[in-house]
Amino acid sequence: MNGKEVDPASSPLARFGAELRRSRRAKGWSQVATAERMGYSNTLVSYLERGKRPPTKNFAVKADEVFETGGTFYELWRRYSRAALLEGFEEFADCEARCRKLQTFELVVIPGLLQIPAYADALAAAAVMRGSITQDQADERATFLANRQRMLTQKVRPTVHAVIDEGCLLRPIGGAKVMVRQLLHLEDLAVQPNITIQIAQFSLAEHRPFAHPITLLTLPDHSVVAYTESQQRGYLERSRDAVSAWDRDYDQLQVESLPKMASLRLIREARKELEREC
Repeated sequence: MNGKEVDPASSPLARFGAELRRSRRAKGWSQVATAERMGYSNTLVSYLERGKRPPTKNFAVKADEVFETGGTFYELWRRYSRAALLEGFEEFADCEARCRKLQTFELVVIPGLLQIPAYADALAAAAVMRGSITQDQADERATFLANRQRMLTQKVRPTVHAVIDEGCLLRPIGGAKVMVRQLLHLEDLAVQPNITIQIAQFSLAEHRPFAHPITLLTLPDHSVVAYTESQQRGYLERSRDAVSAWDRDYDQLQVESLPKMASLRLIREARKELEREC
């Protein structure tokens, strides 16, 4: 069952399929013979080679065993799974895991580090429904987020300062019940000594300095990197001039946003309003 071959450079899925085909042909095996050795159907092997079906972790591990490729297929599966993340995000996450201070501004949704699982799952499920990612990628995204969030509970914790646009409190991601739990979580985080949450009210209007979400990370060597993203990819900015400009604008945003306790009151008000709808 040999279909049209796809360009291996076109996607991580195509790259996996191309390597599977190359390894099979190098052994002189048919798709049927390969399937028998691996314990899967030859139809699945065909779909995978043509990039028509996403590989599973178990399939990748078995392929490494059968073809004696020493982890090649597992690494290709990992890259495919990570494709659910924006290009550039993994590099940012590596810096985030090492940072001593994190300052973030979010415009549309609650910042990822502060999300509860049900809130994050609702966002991922919507992406699956749109066809933007697969369910396997959504599961990988949830695992990746949970690993990132461990920085908030580790023994040595970074200082976190989050400015959240008021609209994030009013957008009922996952429905009213999920949003109530999310806002309760924000209330709990807001009273922790290493976390400050401020709300940027709608009244800031054109004086809000950022049109996109941004994050500033202070690393152990005291250097600062900045991150933002578009619909297509993420951007990690290391230029001193650019980072200094973002840092200056963030300072202004902090000054103009609601103070910590006033922000906490607004979060509670939004939560109580939703509770009346439940």
